[in-house]
Amino acid sequence: MTRRCGKSTMLMDEEILQKAIVEQAEQDPQDQAGLIVKAEEIHFSEILKLRLEYRNILIIDHLWEFTSLAKLDLNHNLIEKIEGLDRLINLTWLNLSFNSIEKIEGLESLRKLEVLNLSNNRISVIENMDTLEKITHFFIANNLIEKLDRVLYLRKFKNLFTVNLFGNPVSKEDDYKLFIAAYFPNLVCLDYRLLDEKTKNEASIKYHYVLEEMKREELLMQQADEAEQSQESEVKLHTDAFVEFLNGSYLFKSMFEDDPEAETLHCVPEVANLLQTFEHQMVALCMQLFEIGLAEHKRRVTEVNSFFGGQNKAVMDYQQKASEILANFEQEQKKRIVELKQISDPDLIKIKINHYNDEINQLCNSLTALEFQLVNQLEDIIKKLDINISDMVGNFSETVQGIFAQCRDLEDNYNEKVRKIAVATLENMAKDKLDKDMPDDVKMLFTDKDTVMDALTTGHDNHLQKINGRETQLVTRVNAWKVALIKGIQDKELKRNRMRISDIHRYVDHLWEQLEELQYHHL
Repeated sequence: MTRRCGKSTMLMDEEILQKAIVEQAEQDPQDQAGLIVKAEEIHFSEILKLRLEYRNILIIDHLWEFTSLAKLDLNHNLIEKIEGLDRLINLTWLNLSFNSIEKIEGLESLRKLEVLNLSNNRISVIENMDTLEKITHFFIANNLIEKLDRVLYLRKFKNLFTVNLFGNPVSKEDDYKLFIAAYFPNLVCLDYRLLDEKTKNEASIKYHYVLEEMKREELLMQQADEAEQSQESEVKLHTDAFVEFLNGSYLFKSMFEDDPEAETLHCVPEVANLLQTFEHQMVALCMQLFEIGLAEHKRRVTEVNSFFGGQNKAVMDYQQKASEILANFEQEQKKRIVELKQISDPDLIKIKINHYNDEINQLCNSLTALEFQLVNQLEDIIKKLDINISDMVGNFSETVQGIFAQCRDLEDNYNEKVRKIAVATLENMAKDKLDKDMPDDVKMLFTDKDTVMDALTTGHDNHLQKINGRETQLVTRVNAWKVALIKGIQDKELKRNRMRISDIHRYVDHLWEQLEELQYHHL
């Protein structure tokens, strides 16, 4: 514990969190159904609600395991910065009122958030809430928001129907209520009061022309955003399929970048015609590869989704069987405990405890055997996925290599024909038979045979290098994706298995402790 501004501040660590959960459960036993209130047995990932108000917390921390948390109260603390909430993806309610926060930030991951309370802080700008598309209630009373146009940021939230701005400088503006009613037609409550139809109509009339202009601007911005998102989605799809920028002449044009001699050669009429044919043929091959790439990507996605469907079913079946075993055991356990408490004969108690000991061992063996059955089942379906994906990737890689081989053949053919044209042009140059209309820079190039031949050789090498580079990039990435996919699945399954085995042993240890307590009480 530290001191700040005359107040004791509390470190937000696992001990504080466990204590808060225990207190919460004791105050309302129904709130955390089925929770065994012992610190070592609390699973943060299962907690749905957490109240941490009035604890002099300075920094939000140690919340990364609360992945199921839906409601979080951190009001009446000393918090200065919104942080440490990235893993709380299921949060729908967040109360940070009565703190010392100066900036809205750190909320990007809270896409399910519906209620956000930031009242009684030091915030002057409403910002950084773009991902909170589901927000319905926003409270920011008693902050430092000064201008009405600063509130317009909230217009993007179509589900928002309750706003509280009371106590901000902006709420003292003469037109405050009409302005808000006009610019937020879907708003039901402002500063805890209903917005009546009379106020809304008056506001609509007063701000009619300004609103129409704003709506037009917002529509244009929305259309531009949708177009950008659509383009980004398309590029992502192409990238995920490893065929980005193969749907056109991108590769072809990249082959001739930074090649001034090539540009000069293209001014020769015969070369220009060859180049046009070469480009058409290259683009056709790239488009063929692009279409195959998208189709193969779709097949891979279907295969992976099918795997995850099978994996989830296997785990759910396992969980159901494990739950049945535990339910049966716990039902019998209650009877055994009642029976033991009623026995006074030491010899009989010893027999019963030994029997109880055997039952615990049997439970441990049953749960462990069930877990290993699941492990074997998952190993089989992971192996099947590996084989199927490896076949897909292998076949796709062969197709890719075949198409790029055709691209190299096209380049070889183009280079050979250009060389013949260059030799013929050099001969005409020597005989002074060049076309008089030929550009001066072309004539200048053909005054030196070595320069022409070197330019052709360099261009040919560069073109092949671009083709080879794109082929290597595609094949390397698709194979790396396959390796990462299988390794990721295996690592995740190994982690799940270890956690499950740990859970079994922890539960069995708890049963041993119970048994020891029973023995102690009968001594």
